[in-house]
Amino acid sequence: MSDGRINVRRARAGDTVALKEILRDTFENTWLPHITPASAERYVHSDIGGHYVDEHGQDFAVAEIDGKLAGLVHWQDDFIEALHVSTQYQGRGVGRNLLDHAEAMIRSAGFPQARLETDTFNEQAQAVYKARGYEEKGRYPDDEWDSGFTTVLFVKQFA
Repeated sequence: MSDGRINVRRARAGDTVALKEILRDTFENTWLPHITPASAERYVHSDIGGHYVDEHGQDFAVAEIDGKLAGLVHWQDDFIEALHVSTQYQGRGVGRNLLDHAEAMIRSAGFPQARLETDTFNEQAQAVYKARGYEEKGRYPDDEWDSGFTTVLFVKQFA
């Protein structure tokens, strides 16, 4: 019987394949429709997502529903480097739970704020962050995708 509860925990070595699948899924459904074909080819050919998991996966927190990974979050110091929710689990509170977890860990480490970035085309993410108390603090060219994007910096001050 499934209860659909979200469990947030540290990533384990056995999560690697599922973590890479989440990044593939979010790449295909979030960025791929907006990036240039050359950027897409570079991302796939160089396996950027896979290398990211190999290098930092042990530092991730993951959301698990009924034994399946639904999303991941990675932060360093006060900066949330990555927050990804598998498309099949979006709208079920996974991102909220992961963001709550990362913010609690950042706050417990003594930081007065949390920072994160998204791109201007990702209006859904921007709306979520604003609703969660993040304020836009800057815009600058996105050098990761080489697709002419503008990155938006968001900051949330802890009370």
